[in-house]
Amino acid sequence: MRASAWSVALTGIDGVPVEVEAAKGGGIPRTMLVGLPDKALNEAKERVRAAVKACDLPWPPQLVTFNLSPASLPKTGSHFDVAIAAAGMAAERAFPAHRLRDVVLIGELSLDGRVRRGPGVLPAVLAAAKAGFTRVVVPYEQEAEAALVPGIQATGVDRLDEVVAFLKGKPLPQRAPRSAADEGPDASAYRPDLAEVVGHEEGRFVLEVAAAGRHHLYLYGAPGVGKSMLASRLPSILPELDDAEAVEVSAIHSLAGIPLDGLIRQPPFADPHHSVTPAALVGGGSAQFKPGAISLAHNGVLFLDECPEFGPKLDALRTPLECGWITINRARY
Repeated sequence: MRASAWSVALTGIDGVPVEVEAAKGGGIPRTMLVGLPDKALNEAKERVRAAVKACDLPWPPQLVTFNLSPASLPKTGSHFDVAIAAAGMAAERAFPAHRLRDVVLIGELSLDGRVRRGPGVLPAVLAAAKAGFTRVVVPYEQEAEAALVPGIQATGVDRLDEVVAFLKGKPLPQRAPRSAADEGPDASAYRPDLAEVVGHEEGRFVLEVAAAGRHHLYLYGAPGVGKSMLASRLPSILPELDDAEAVEVSAIHSLAGIPLDGLIRQPPFADPHHSVTPAALVGGGSAQFKPGAISLAHNGVLFLDECPEFGPKLDALRTPLECGWITINRARY
């Protein structure tokens, strides 16, 4: 018996749909995972089997082989767990395999069957929608984040047995209303505003000019005169992000693992410490790319406090600030 499910492989904020194929039989009972998985993904074999057993769900008792296609694309992350579990259970006829054809499954599994949140849900769902999918299953905590993508029907699940119930067409259990603490940061939380500044007429005028023309700005003065205070309030006089910009910025922050309660509409503000590493400044990683401070400031403000203390690391920003793009090259990407 063979079955397949769908998930998404992320390279930066770009995503590629991945077909998780499962085939059972033909050898000593064990689980094999092929298709260039990284270490975190290769360990999914143990996580998935323990989660399935904890939920009293069927799992193939013989050899089961999973292929992550396209096999030539490196796969990173633990968010393939739910898709691997679903493909394996479909091969064991836990539910009709055809119900997996048009749904993308994203989420990490704990050993007791809980579906855990992870980074990059928004760019993954964007990639799924671009590929023509209309339904996604994500961790319940990130259902609102996935629903930000137009044309997508997002279903949030807390446990693996809820995934099986969804694929069988059964209603999911009723959940208690989420509290404000569960919803993430309050949208009305305090943000620095230039209107709060008393005095500093020249400083405020310079901020207005920089905001109007999207200029770079250099603030110089003695300690304590208000340079950082003024800089932190520059986003408050920038126009709100339009829909396309808000999706871009939100996708980058999602990839960085920052919880989203909605699209980010206010221009972001990033202020890395001068001890930051070059990789943290520009982004990167050996396997799974993470956005750096320059990307977290996309469509907003990058503030380098105590600029001379950054030293040679500022050379890494020269080309990105000139062309408006940051391109990260690694051996495999």
